[in-house]
Amino acid sequence: MLYELNDLIEGSVVKRPSKHIKTPYVADVLPLNLSEEILAHTASLGCCGLADAGASILMTPMPTPKNKNAKQKCQYRVYLSIHKEGNNEVIIGIHPKLAEDLTENALKSGLLSKLQNVKSYKRETTIFVEGKVDSRFDFSGIDSNGIPFIMEVKNVPLADYEDMTSKERKKMDFTGRNFNSKVAYFPDGYRKKSTDPVSPRALKHVRELTLIKKESKTRCIMCFVIQRTDVDRFTPSVIDEEYRQAIKDAIESGVEIITMVVEWSREGNATFIRDDLPIVF
Repeated sequence: MLYELNDLIEGSVVKRPSKHIKTPYVADVLPLNLSEEILAHTASLGCCGLADAGASILMTPMPTPKNKNAKQKCQYRVYLSIHKEGNNEVIIGIHPKLAEDLTENALKSGLLSKLQNVKSYKRETTIFVEGKVDSRFDFSGIDSNGIPFIMEVKNVPLADYEDMTSKERKKMDFTGRNFNSKVAYFPDGYRKKSTDPVSPRALKHVRELTLIKKESKTRCIMCFVIQRTDVDRFTPSVIDEEYRQAIKDAIESGVEIITMVVEWSREGNATFIRDDLPIVF
């Protein structure tokens, strides 16, 4: 087991943004078996429907503020989404910070096949090389052979039977497809223009890792944390060709890719499944 969430409460998202607080990070949620709505923090925004109106979610109570005079707007924090198709169900980790914690625990437990027996590591390393690199990466350290490494982690909560635009997907009939045969994809989300990158920050990270790899002996690693088990492959999303090409360039330059699959239970237990989900383009 990699991680445990305690005191989980099931609920249904009524509205996001909340009708009381307009920030997109707060939702009105109706806890199961209760008649009164509460406010819940949704770090992943709507997560392409997984934490938007109508979604079934699992949340934990927010800790009491250390400052007794501080006003606490939200009573709960959303961590997991419950996705159902017919008689099938999968619990999906949607809080972005979970991916980093899961990766750290996998690293400490020796579960990452590309990073066995590391000599040291630390979280959140800022690297600045004027005109080339200016980012904070999730992990850095020294591997078992004394070689430095940098690892960036990306949360992958989204998957479907085919990776395509939402308009194209609505026209498709996936009747009869194996529930566990979906493709996990990253990134996806709102953008003003279809030609804009979905996540400029994610694009910047992979390009800078590619540059670091080309100009040094440092191991550069991208770890995609797929927090669901109804998948059999991973792809850089077709809706962002710029990011897709950047991943191809990174791999060709020697950047290593980890595709870690994690299984969540309704009780809040996260289990390591594998770290070598096939990558397709």
